[in-house]
Amino acid sequence: MENDNFKKIKQVLSIILLVNLLVAALKIIIGSIIKSTSMTADGFHSLSDGASNIVGLIGIHFASQPEDEKHPYGHRKYETLAGLVISIMLFLAAARVIFNAIERFREPVLPEITLESLLLLVFTLIINIIVSVTEYKKGMELNSQILISDSMHTRSDIYISSGVLLTLIAVKAGLPPVIDPLVSLIVAGFIIHAGYEIFRENSDVLLDSVAINAAEISELVMAFPDVKGVHNIRSRGGINDLYIDLHIEVNPELDVKRTHQLAHDIEDAIMEKYHRNSEVIIHIEPYKEDAGNGQK
Repeated sequence: MENDNFKKIKQVLSIILLVNLLVAALKIIIGSIIKSTSMTADGFHSLSDGASNIVGLIGIHFASQPEDEKHPYGHRKYETLAGLVISIMLFLAAARVIFNAIERFREPVLPEITLESLLLLVFTLIINIIVSVTEYKKGMELNSQILISDSMHTRSDIYISSGVLLTLIAVKAGLPPVIDPLVSLIVAGFIIHAGYEIFRENSDVLLDSVAINAAEISELVMAFPDVKGVHNIRSRGGINDLYIDLHIEVNPELDVKRTHQLAHDIEDAIMEKYHRNSEVIIHIEPYKEDAGNGQK
């Protein structure tokens, strides 16, 4: 089942890669022809979308490898590493856009805007919307952090292309050409923001930050009548690679068979709520009346 999941993720990334490369090529070519830095900047951002798809495909290839002696927990964090690489690529793309904008501030150039170029931008904007929405839905459906991260990358294209479209219309209406590199800087801001969001989410996974609120898990576990207390709740990992461990307290008179079944029931309840492939470890302790709310 897991290998099928990775295959579906690869298929989605491959299709989106082709679409992003086509969109990027159109924007860069037309942007260069009409001498618009904002449209060209938008094109390079779309090109970074395609490059991030390639990084995602490489990450998924390694993440799909089975557990081995040196990696008993599998290779899923390669998907997280791929997300970090995507964020770095976004920061580099933003630097390129800023550099080009500064050059245009020094030597302003009036874009040669045509109706065809505006229609092309509207066309690519529609494609970006379809790609972003589809990729995000697939990411949630397949529990893929790389698809969700990549959809955030593509989503920023929607706002950026909208800004570029309005800029070209404004220049066409007679506003000074300096507005073009100015919008390029705004484009860079969106790219940096997208890079930061992707970096933050993936670095949280690598640094084993809390994945699930402890109070939420406690409420679920305490719903079992035989559980008298719960503590030392810990969680880490990502949406498709979740690890949870906790201590529960039960009546010392409860027999081993019933206690064993209780632990399995709790594991099943946690996996049902969060993810079927979650790793849940439960440590069982005897409940003491004077322990105070189940705390040791």
